[in-house]
Amino acid sequence: MRRSVPGFACLLGMLWFASGVAQTSGTGAGSLVLRPLAPSGGRGVSNGPLIDRAEVRVSRVDVEPNGVRNVHAHDDMQFHVFVAVAGSVRLEVESQNVQLGPWQAHFIKGGDAARSYE
Repeated sequence: MRRSVPGFACLLGMLWFASGVAQTSGTGAGSLVLRPLAPSGGRGVSNGPLIDRAEVRVSRVDVEPNGVRNVHAHDDMQFHVFVAVAGSVRLEVESQNVQLGPWQAHFIKGGDAARSYE
């Protein structure tokens, strides 16, 4: 149990930091730039990298009202963690629906096909 406390504290720290960055407006020097996805990727969806390293990738994804991120999968990751920071999001993972409210998290196994909705 003691060995997991530092790891859990580190995870909470990363989530806290990411939440602050995820809620910034994207103005100013060195700020996050959200890029709209190509039409083939969905509608009303923009994303931008927060951390992009070989061992971990953290992205901010904004989904506008009635926006849809088309079905896709990432085989290069062991799992994905989705956290709704504001509002709610619906996920369709391998034909199962998941509804997330603010600050609820959901793990998706890497390679599983997923779609997200506002």
